[in-house]
Amino acid sequence: MTSSFYSLTTDVILSAVDDAGFNTTGHCLALNSLENRVYDLKLDDGSHVIAKFYRPDRWNRKQIQEEHDFLFELQEEEIPVCAPLRFSSGNSLKERDGIFFALWPRTGGRMPDEFSDEELKQLGRLIARIHNIGARKPATNRISMDEQTFGLKPLQYLLEGEFMPAHVASRYEHLVTEICEIYVQLAADIPAIRIHGDAHGGNLLRDDRGWFFLDFDDFVNGPPVQDIWLLAGQQGLEGMRNRAVLLEGYRQFRNFPESWLALVEPLRALRFVHYAAWIARRIKDPAFPAAFPHFGTEDYWENELSDLQEQLRIIQEGSMEPGQVTETAAAAEEELTNKDFFWDWED
Repeated sequence: MTSSFYSLTTDVILSAVDDAGFNTTGHCLALNSLENRVYDLKLDDGSHVIAKFYRPDRWNRKQIQEEHDFLFELQEEEIPVCAPLRFSSGNSLKERDGIFFALWPRTGGRMPDEFSDEELKQLGRLIARIHNIGARKPATNRISMDEQTFGLKPLQYLLEGEFMPAHVASRYEHLVTEICEIYVQLAADIPAIRIHGDAHGGNLLRDDRGWFFLDFDDFVNGPPVQDIWLLAGQQGLEGMRNRAVLLEGYRQFRNFPESWLALVEPLRALRFVHYAAWIARRIKDPAFPAAFPHFGTEDYWENELSDLQEQLRIIQEGSMEPGQVTETAAAAEEELTNKDFFWDWED
């Protein structure tokens, strides 16, 4: 099944879509996607569809269907998302040679380079509307984002697979374990709801109608702040200010306690660990060594170790009590306004 996924051919792709009731012309353009295989197909009526072939052994049928059902639920509430097309049977998911696939409308628009304050407020309102729907019920088949799924289990995979040098492994394990312990404490009273899970600017487009979110492939049960910090992810004062502006729009539709922002830096740290394990799990895919040529080298792991050490320092030194975040963000805005330059913070 895995080898079939690695060697998907144009004939297989077109045949699968034709058999699903869509008449293709032979035009098949591979799009940029590492996790799944995604193609732009032209149909004989001149329109285009996007065919997405899901990586085997990541999500099962029920989990993928739950993603689609959430998108249909959002669409019914007139929330701007890109939902899959339904086949003549009414289903949105097909299978070919053990590989699930779905079709999507081709959407236009531009990805954002940066956001104005008004755009941050607009996006805050949009995320809040998504979260209002997400809070109606849990996703019973998807995973929950927590210290286990995004921290300790990825750590275990990296250690058992011996992906890092021995002299790095013990220090890396200690750092991840400590960060996970802090996460447990900070997340104790924060609810987990259905969220996008990967709501960064690359999964966002804007056209004449406004903003809309793409790619709910990482849709999970998780803390609402995950979707907040990924869109306003800068560290330091600028990031705090931007999150405060985004939340100004968010709170017009949904409550968001200041204390939840304490999870921003722990979630950033867990993303480091989850990302490294994601590459490790995929490294036998022919596309991954080319995309990540330095993965597994001593320099790679030394850099990862350094990043986690710095992140732990930020978590330990930068924690704030409820109410302080807004005050600090306001001070940051005044400071940035009075300066003749802006810091260029990086994730």
